[in-house]
Amino acid sequence: MKLLILDRDGVINYDSDAYIKSVAEWLPLPGAIAAIANLSKAGWTIAVATNQSGLARGYYDLATLDAMHQQLRHLVAEQGGEVGLIVHCPHGPDDGCACRKPKPGMLEQIAAHYGVSLAGLWFVGDSLGDLQAAATVDCQPVLVKTGKGQGTLGKDLPAATLIFEDLAAVAAQLLR
Repeated sequence: MKLLILDRDGVINYDSDAYIKSVAEWLPLPGAIAAIANLSKAGWTIAVATNQSGLARGYYDLATLDAMHQQLRHLVAEQGGEVGLIVHCPHGPDDGCACRKPKPGMLEQIAAHYGVSLAGLWFVGDSLGDLQAAATVDCQPVLVKTGKGQGTLGKDLPAATLIFEDLAAVAAQLLR
């Protein structure tokens, strides 16, 4: 199985320090939807692991989050692809859960769902927490420069982190 795991905000869609609180605010980054669709059509399974502390903070509800993910699925389907499992952490940063990145709980949930090992799988993110979660479970950490990615470049990245301009560049590499 060819499995690619993606963070959401800043990788697939624009991020906001004020949180993405509605479907209207959920705007895909240029090339991201086509990248997911092209990977899917080439036999890749695309999973998403996303921290969504806006739920814990009361900025939006689960129905709104589900509607955002339905929009993602719809846009990818329009281009002939599909999105696999989407998992989210609904907790705040101080809730002490096992799922909020940089903890690897969501990645482990995806691996269990698909019955695969995480070793060597690419996890694409834009934050240090994404990369640390990947490294914790022996995934290949992949940084995109979109979202918080430019700011993350200056931090102490896990060894062997791969760096790409955006999700379209990641897809181009994987489709070579």
